[in-house]
Amino acid sequence: MKRLLIIALIATLPVLSACNTVKGVGRDIESVGDAMDRATK
Repeated sequence: MKRLLIIALIATLPVLSACNTVKGVGRDIESVGDAMDRATK
């Protein structure tokens, strides 16, 4: 169990260090959602 927890923590480090990239992806997804909203109106 401890080994799995350690592996999970190590696997999340790149995600945490790529915070700016994650923000960019979030903005892209939001803009796609907005465009779909406008297209359906």
